[in-house]
Amino acid sequence: MSDIIGTNAGIIWEYLDKHGPTTVAKLIRETEVDEKSIQRGIGWLAQEGKVTIELINRAETIALK
Repeated sequence: MSDIIGTNAGIIWEYLDKHGPTTVAKLIRETEVDEKSIQRGIGWLAQEGKVTIELINRAETIALK
């Protein structure tokens, strides 16, 4: 399971590196990774201190540090 979470974290990191800060909803749409897996991947990246999570206009926005 941790391999899958790590893979999804990599997908998220690559997307953010290419496109910049984005909402969780857009990550789900653009990466075609399911919501639960996106949340786990974000948690992985947050634990490693690689992303920031901000609430902007009532939407969680994820960005690389």
